[in-house]
Amino acid sequence: MTYVWFLLCLLIHRCYTQQFYDATLCSSDTEYPGTRYTCNSFQGSCHTFLVYRANQKFQTISSISSLFKMDPDHLRIINNVSNSFRILEMSREVLVPITCSCTGQFFQANINYSLPENITLSEISCTIFEGLVKSITLEEEDFPGPKSLHAGSMVHVPLKCACPDKISRYSGVKYFVTYPFIEGDDIKKLSLKFNISVEEIWEANNLDPTTTVYPNTTVLVPLIAKPFINLNISDSEPPTPDFLPTIPVKRRAKIIQLQKLCIAVSVVGFFLILATLVSCGLYIKALYKFKADKFRSSMRRSSLNSCSTPRSSPFSEPPTRGSTNSCLSPDLLVGIKYSLCNYGVEEIKQATKNFSEDSRISPSVYKGLIDNGEMMIKQMRFEGIRQVIDVHSKINHVNIVKLHGVCYGEDDFSWSYLVFEFPVNGSLRDCLSSSSTSLSWHRRTQIAFDIATGLHYLHYCVVPSYIHMNINSKGIFLTSYWRAKLTVFGAIPVDDSLKDSGSLSNPGGWVAPEYVLYSSTTEKVDIFAYGVVLLELISGKEAADGKLFEESITFFGGGANEEGSCFEQLRNFVDPCLKEDYPIAEALCLAVLASSCVEEDPLHRPSMDDVIKILARMV
Repeated sequence: MTYVWFLLCLLIHRCYTQQFYDATLCSSDTEYPGTRYTCNSFQGSCHTFLVYRANQKFQTISSISSLFKMDPDHLRIINNVSNSFRILEMSREVLVPITCSCTGQFFQANINYSLPENITLSEISCTIFEGLVKSITLEEEDFPGPKSLHAGSMVHVPLKCACPDKISRYSGVKYFVTYPFIEGDDIKKLSLKFNISVEEIWEANNLDPTTTVYPNTTVLVPLIAKPFINLNISDSEPPTPDFLPTIPVKRRAKIIQLQKLCIAVSVVGFFLILATLVSCGLYIKALYKFKADKFRSSMRRSSLNSCSTPRSSPFSEPPTRGSTNSCLSPDLLVGIKYSLCNYGVEEIKQATKNFSEDSRISPSVYKGLIDNGEMMIKQMRFEGIRQVIDVHSKINHVNIVKLHGVCYGEDDFSWSYLVFEFPVNGSLRDCLSSSSTSLSWHRRTQIAFDIATGLHYLHYCVVPSYIHMNINSKGIFLTSYWRAKLTVFGAIPVDDSLKDSGSLSNPGGWVAPEYVLYSSTTEKVDIFAYGVVLLELISGKEAADGKLFEESITFFGGGANEEGSCFEQLRNFVDPCLKEDYPIAEALCLAVLASSCVEEDPLHRPSMDDVIKILARMV
């Protein structure tokens, strides 16, 4: 009877299954043979391995073990790594032991992954899990209907794996190791890493010598003993861009001729388009020059009457919105004349609900709805308006809040207003203080980089160079994509700061010591204020007094007496909202950078150029 049952199983149910290689993209929304490895009811579970590579998010054995929910010491011993917290070389291959089970008709190793931020299924499958599961599998397993992916959601991840069948031709095989390809891999290199023949890999995956393998796809590596990866295999030949051929495939002559014809047609078309674009560019340049000359001549004529006509507008003739003041140089806004709007006082009052407390962002800044868009409205005296407009007529940067318009008071002694764009996520300070808005570590490092980029632009890319003089977390705003933008209300040219530093108003935020003692205004004042913002990004606390510096001095100034306690004190300083979901090495690097920025001696502080080079390695 047992024999009969065995024959029926073999002939009808196919007691062993043939696994296939799926060459489609990891993010593909279509299933193919090999998208998941198949099994049947006669195959149970087994202990096997998969290969995972160290990356920017998971750089240590500790973080990788946390991702796969296993003991870090066990994973460290398997991979012969001395310290679980040591930063691994990027793309260093790590063997991860898993339990592979036959669930339904597919093998899978089950992992529950909590989303640290809002990401897509494709990012989970192709980036976080490096192609060890396809996004179509996640969609079928977790999201059969519409469901949003947001931070904190728990996703069930069925990783690809397989168990060898004892009655099949793989009876001598003990392990099928799931191996994800990256750019630069091929079957020959894989055989050298695991010391098996190319033919064995072909047979296990139903491949042939002409098959091409691609990044973010997987193959099974059949092994008769516990796996060991030879990490010293060097690249003998550079990989072909975008795909990784195992053996070159011969092309038919007809196809090659068609390709040559397509290339020739493409080249001719490209040059025709290029010639058209050049002609259009020359025409637009000539037209722009003609209009600019005409505009300058008209502005010079109108400037002769500007000071004798108290209500004439420097922006347009006749005035279109509200009243304006006189005596502004007509050359001041040549660059932004066509984009700067001129608003009336009543419009500003209506937008801010008559300057209500609900509309107030800070003591002199409000938000309000203008032209169906939310704007930031800065209240200033007339004499300060000119300086801000002068600065914004010279700058244009993605990390600086843009100036949209101006509203002048009824006379030189009343309030005037500047209208700026309003990034929808509000100020950095509000986001760090809000319990409902938790900024991930990746977002914080990106924000630090954005702020540094904006300051670098002011310090090095504008002629003349500017000093911001008002860097603080309340004056930094975040867009819908959590990118930082600086508000520039009182920047001064470097040359002017050296001539007349005593006449400057106090900068906002925590003030550099040399400014308090000697009224010294150099780029180093901005560097000091930037260091304070870094401290706030790390700790989440506001630098309203000296307490933040006192807490940070324990690991900045060598307050630790015992080995290793520096890291513990750093963890205590880091914002508890992060819940240790951050690379400790990056946190230490950012803390040391903040420490150097707030040095008492300005000569010991780095330049913004140095800061950019350090942060560029984190984002």
